[in-house]
Amino acid sequence: MIYQDTLPETTPLNSCIVEESEWRLIRLRLAAAPKTTRKSIRSGSVTLIQVPLSLRHAHTQHTDGDGRITGGDATKFFAMSNLPRQDLKQVWAIADSKRQGFLGFREFITAMQLVSLAQAGQAVNSDLLSAEVDFENLKPPLMDGLDVLLAKQKRTSKTSEPELNGTPQVQNSPAALWFSSTKSAKKVPLASVTSIVDGLKKLYIQNLKPLEVTYRFNDFVSPLLTNSDFDAKPMVMLLGQYSTGKTTFIKHLLRSSYPGKCAHIGPEPTTDRFVVVMNGPDERSIPGNTVAVQADMPYSGLTTFGTAFLSKFECSQMPHPLLEHITFVDTPGVLSGEKQRTQRSYDFTGVTSWFAAKCDLILLLFDPHKLDISDEFKRVISSLRGHDDKIRVVLNKADQVDTQQLMRVYGALMWSLGKVLNTPEVMRVYIGSFNDKPINAAAGPIGTELFEKEQDDLLADLKDIPKKACDRRINEFVKRARAAKIHSYIISHLKREMPAMMGKAKTQQRLIDNLFDEFAKVQREHHLPAGDFPNVEHFREILSGYSIDKFEKLKPKMIQAVDDMLGYDIPELLKSFRNPYD
Repeated sequence: MIYQDTLPETTPLNSCIVEESEWRLIRLRLAAAPKTTRKSIRSGSVTLIQVPLSLRHAHTQHTDGDGRITGGDATKFFAMSNLPRQDLKQVWAIADSKRQGFLGFREFITAMQLVSLAQAGQAVNSDLLSAEVDFENLKPPLMDGLDVLLAKQKRTSKTSEPELNGTPQVQNSPAALWFSSTKSAKKVPLASVTSIVDGLKKLYIQNLKPLEVTYRFNDFVSPLLTNSDFDAKPMVMLLGQYSTGKTTFIKHLLRSSYPGKCAHIGPEPTTDRFVVVMNGPDERSIPGNTVAVQADMPYSGLTTFGTAFLSKFECSQMPHPLLEHITFVDTPGVLSGEKQRTQRSYDFTGVTSWFAAKCDLILLLFDPHKLDISDEFKRVISSLRGHDDKIRVVLNKADQVDTQQLMRVYGALMWSLGKVLNTPEVMRVYIGSFNDKPINAAAGPIGTELFEKEQDDLLADLKDIPKKACDRRINEFVKRARAAKIHSYIISHLKREMPAMMGKAKTQQRLIDNLFDEFAKVQREHHLPAGDFPNVEHFREILSGYSIDKFEKLKPKMIQAVDDMLGYDIPELLKSFRNPYD
């Protein structure tokens, strides 16, 4: 439900308290709204809500026109509430649950609700918004000096530049220009950014992208990042053999089907394409070639896999509250048995590896009757190397066997995974039946209770994804920077080994044949961890298509710029956007 603003712009602001008449509109509409809608409003998940104009003006006053309140502005504004610093620290931590380092309009409203509850004597904690709050009798927040601030802002706005044709001019954020011009990006100081993500965009353009372009990192490892890569919602990818319940799992979470050619579900291989299920204004299915060229979507890198893949790729859009925070990637069933002899028309392993680098969570689905790991599935799991922290295993359809059989199935699954995942740690396995049907009575009371607890744990894991999205983005950015550094060391080392005049072809072939030894030399020379080096066979395959003599020599200034970014700029960025009350 969307609430439109109906208050006139001439509403008088003659009190430092938010107008009772304005606040009453909130309470009446919340009381009239369904219970689920009221909860979503409290959690700040509604696009537009009816809020007092004085609070809207206050939000605009402190956002510098970009819709964001940073820590420095928040400390000044929230101090008007006269709440203890410890309470304000909790208000910021709860409102900025995604750790973005700023408050948007939704987060600002959440913070104001918390301030009002704290002034009413409630203890500020993370459970406060999820509790049953009496919005009918909730008093408006008392902000000491708010009337003076708004009156000053009103006088300033009268002397500012007039609107054109009744529409205010919208200034583009500097971050929007960074990806179009490197020169203009260098003029933007780090202090001007208003979020952690904006800071990462600037650091990428100024420090990391020049290194990637110089040593062709985008050809060997990963395509260059675009603006949409930084702004994309968290993604969850589902992998598994056919008929393990991947599509049903997504429909179970959405409580509805999604548009597209893969709506049919059956025991045979039905999903024959990669489907990105994301939020959109209406229900529609977009072909892969169209998705790959849309600048506002982070899938332009998929063009490297060719038209054969893009014809097996589509985007399914639909309006849904869950999809406002998470995007799902449904994949074709991994082949097994005789079907493995039929080659796909595109690099299936390469595509899954590309998505794995972009995703925040990877779910490997099994069912009790498909525990064997085929050769293709083994290659897919091996391609997830370096993303072990994202992988979760789901034993789906577990209610199809009784308790004794389930114990044996679980043991067999762990044994199969142990042969593929070369790690001493035990992988987390969620056991359950993730569909809309009631749990099979054959599972018994113990199995039913187990499945419900496991499902709650998995849903809690999914719920935490948006909150950890900013931390994950920083983690992936740092990982990419280190990979680019190692790549530049390798390329420059190979270039140095080439002769100046005679025997270039012979030397190049020798370097390609002995690539493992060359990696070892680079590792010893620069004291680098062996686990951070790329796959030798994959690197050799790409390297064979290039002339090593055309590569660039090592440029210490570029390496130093990346080192400074990792050692100083990123820590300073995180420090600037941490909780302002720490």
